[in-house]
Amino acid sequence: MEDDNEPEQSSWAHLPDVCLRHVFHWLDDRDRSRAALVCKKWSCAMYSGSLWRCRTITFYGQPSRARTLEFQSALWYTKKFGKYLKHLEVKLSNPYNTPFIKKFQVTMKGLLSHLGKCNSHLVSLSIKYLELDGLIWKNVVRAQFIKNLATFLKRMSKQLDYLNLKGARITLEEGCELLNSLSSLTNRSFISEINIEDFFSLHLSVYSSALFHQTMSKFHSLTILTFNYNCISDELLDILREHSSHSLCTLNIKCHIHDPHGQVVSGMSWANLAKRAPKLNVNFFFERVMKHDHLARILLVEIPVRSISLRSCYFSDPDWTMRPTLTNLLPAYWHGLQKLTLELNNDHELLDNELLQLILSCKRLLFLKVWAFLSVTFMERLLQNRAERKCILTTIKVRIYTAQYDSTEEERLLADIYRKFKYLIDSELNYFVITYPMV
Repeated sequence: MEDDNEPEQSSWAHLPDVCLRHVFHWLDDRDRSRAALVCKKWSCAMYSGSLWRCRTITFYGQPSRARTLEFQSALWYTKKFGKYLKHLEVKLSNPYNTPFIKKFQVTMKGLLSHLGKCNSHLVSLSIKYLELDGLIWKNVVRAQFIKNLATFLKRMSKQLDYLNLKGARITLEEGCELLNSLSSLTNRSFISEINIEDFFSLHLSVYSSALFHQTMSKFHSLTILTFNYNCISDELLDILREHSSHSLCTLNIKCHIHDPHGQVVSGMSWANLAKRAPKLNVNFFFERVMKHDHLARILLVEIPVRSISLRSCYFSDPDWTMRPTLTNLLPAYWHGLQKLTLELNNDHELLDNELLQLILSCKRLLFLKVWAFLSVTFMERLLQNRAERKCILTTIKVRIYTAQYDSTEEERLLADIYRKFKYLIDSELNYFVITYPMV
C-alpha cells in the first residue's frame, strides 16, 4: 500500500540541467538569486558559467531606487562570476557632475583590476560615449581612468576580439595610448573589430598624424573598422592593405561637418585596397556634409560602397543643392549600393524625378529611407516600378515633408496608394510611409 503522506515531486525536479540553465538564462539577477534558493540542484544551476558570459553595467547619473539596486546587483554579480565573463558592456547614463564622474572612475578602477586578475576569457568590451573632453572630467580623474583602462586592455590584449570606444572624445596622444595597449605585449594585435567613431576630440586632423599611422600599423587582422573620415589618408589605406587585406570586410566611415574632411585621398589608394581586399564593403555616414564639391572629393568611384547615409539634421542651406549629387555622384555606385538613407531639408528644390531615377539605376538597392520634401505621387511611381520588377527594394521607409499643418489630403492619397499596391506591400515589402509637417 502506497504512503499517501509522501509528498509528490514536481516535474520541475526532473528538468534536465541544460533546460534548467536555459530557464535561468531568461531570468534577471534578482529572480535568479531567488530561484537558487529553491533546492540544491537549482542552486548549482545558478553557478553555471554559461549564465554569466554577457553582462551590461549601467552607471546612472541620477538613479531611482530601483535603478540603484539594479546597478549594485549588476556590479556585484559581474565581480562574483567575473571569471566566466566573455562580453562586457559599460554604459554611462546622464553623467551630470564631477563627483559622479569621480565615483565612476573609482568603481571602474576596482572592476577592471578585479577582472584583470580573474578573467582570461573576455573577447568583447564596449564603453561608449565617455566624452572625456567634457568639463565634468577633471584632468587627474581623466588621466587615472585612461591609465586604468590602458592597463586592462594590455592584460586582455591576447584574447580581446572586439573593442568599442565610440564617443570617447580624447586627444590624439591618449587615443593612440589606448590603442597601443592592444599590441603592447607582442607589438602587434590580432583583434578583429574596433569601433573608434568619435573616439578623438573634435577638429583633430588625425589623418596627418604619424603617431596614428604607427599605431594602426600594429593591427594585423582587422575585419570591421568603424571610424571618422578625419582619420582617412593614403597612408592609412596603404597600412590596411598591407596588414589586414586578407581579413578586412567592412569599413564604417562617419563624416561630420565639424570634423576636418578636406584632405585629398587618392583614388588609386582606394583601388589598391579594394583589389587586395575583395570582400571589402564601405559604408558612409554623412552628417551635414551635403555640398556637392565636398562629397565629390570624398566619394571616389574606386571605393566599393555598399551603403550611403546623407543627413542634414534638419538644417537648411541654399548651397546644399542635392540634384548634382543624385544625378552625377551616387549613380557611380549603381553596381554595389544596397542601402540608401537620405534625410534632407530640401524645401528649395524638388527631387522626385532625380531620386526615382537613382533608385532605378542602382541594381542591388534593397533598403531605402528618405525624409524629404516629396510629392505623394512619388510613392505611387516608386511602387509601380517595384511592381514591374524594375527595382528590387525590400524596405521602403519614407517621411514626406509638407509645408502646411493640415496634411489630410496627402494622407488620403497615401491611403489610396496603399490600397492599390496592398498585395505587393503586404507580401514583399517592409513599408512605412507618413507625411510630416515642416513649418
